[in-house]
Amino acid sequence: MDLPRMQAALRTIARGFEELAASLGEEGDVPEEERTARVIEEWGRRGLTQKEASALFQRHGFAPQTTGGWARGDWVAIGEDGLRYLTAKSHEWLEERQ
Repeated sequence: MDLPRMQAALRTIARGFEELAASLGEEGDVPEEERTARVIEEWGRRGLTQKEASALFQRHGFAPQTTGGWARGDWVAIGEDGLRYLTAKSHEWLEERQ
C-alpha cells in the first residue's frame, strides 16, 4: 500500500468535491453575462495573483481556469509584477453594459 499516493489522491478528490459544491451555489441560476459583470466589478483595477483570480471566478460560478481563457481573449493581462489585471476591453464591456 502506497500511503503517500493514496493521500494525494484523496486530496485531489476532495478538491474536486469542493469545486462541484461551489458550482452548485447560488450563482448557478445567474446568467453568465451577469456573473461576468460581477467578476469585473469585484476585480476592479487591482492586480490579483493566479490563486486570487481563480478564487474570484469560482465565487461567481466559473471554473478556476477561466482566467486563462480571458487572457487569450484579451480580457486579462499579466503585469510585469506577475499579477493579473483586467484590460481596457473588460472595463469597456462593463461600461457599455451599464
